[in-house]
Amino acid sequence: MIGYSDADYDGCKIDRKSTSGTCHLLGSSLVSWHSKKQACVALSTIEAEYIVARNCCAQILWIKQQLEDYNIFLNHIPLKCDNTSVNNLTKHPIMHSRTKHIEIRHHFLRDHISKGNCEIEYVDTKHQLADIFTKPLTKDRFYELRRVLGILEIS
Repeated sequence: MIGYSDADYDGCKIDRKSTSGTCHLLGSSLVSWHSKKQACVALSTIEAEYIVARNCCAQILWIKQQLEDYNIFLNHIPLKCDNTSVNNLTKHPIMHSRTKHIEIRHHFLRDHISKGNCEIEYVDTKHQLADIFTKPLTKDRFYELRRVLGILEIS
């Protein structure tokens, strides 16, 4: 299993809220996806990305629990994020002055990474599958992501 998380920081020009997007693949099959405007205005790109990574981690834990009911046990599930600051923040618990504004409830992610339930990994934007759920894309990029996720065109 693998999870992807992405945020479109300050995506809504009316209320300045970011859009979160996640997707989860089991093997090559898309089993879960999420796209939603965030409930609060993020004060930085790292906060917007950290919020969606936390949501992605929560979904990973839920899917992991469901699989355990079928005697399938997974550890160290990769969570792909294209923000290196989020990756660093989850691995190094030292709070920098630029991240003091991130609410403590979002550190749920760091806790589960330290327990080994999932591992945050960097993914470059070209391979970020969650982009399709967060922002407008070119036609070619949209079709490419749709194909990789196994989403069929309805005709």
